[in-house]
Amino acid sequence: MRFSYQKLEKEHALSILRWRYVSPYDYYNFDVDTIQEDLCYLIDPQNTFYAILNVHKELEGYCSFGADGQVLGGDYCTEALDIGMGMRPDLVGQGYGKHYAQAVVRYGVNQYRAQKCRVTIAEFNKRAQRVWEQVGFEQIGRFVKTGTEEEFVIMIYKV
Repeated sequence: MRFSYQKLEKEHALSILRWRYVSPYDYYNFDVDTIQEDLCYLIDPQNTFYAILNVHKELEGYCSFGADGQVLGGDYCTEALDIGMGMRPDLVGQGYGKHYAQAVVRYGVNQYRAQKCRVTIAEFNKRAQRVWEQVGFEQIGRFVKTGTEEEFVIMIYKV
């Protein structure tokens, strides 16, 4: 699979905001009541969101590098490039996750000259944890998100 990346533009962000995942992954659906705020967040250049495009320039996913990949309450004192990633709902669960994750890691390492990469994943999302393990990430910690009862895992990949 070949992908290209470009800074997330408004049209991409609007598409992503409309994506709807089935339960239990509906956890990742954007809230319809905060669309305008979420749009501003996604296209703010400081948040380093990128569109993942296929060879036909169609949006298949998105990724972020930096603080967006962190969750309040996690231990991020180790220097690493934080990665966030989402795939278009119709592509989820078909065995493509590893290819997207590998491509995103390669892009992030090249773009940011990272020596370590880190992902933070909701504990219930075993599918995503398996994908990142297949890429070479290892779980280094667990925590409960500040102000909630939601559990997360932190995984690291050494380049």
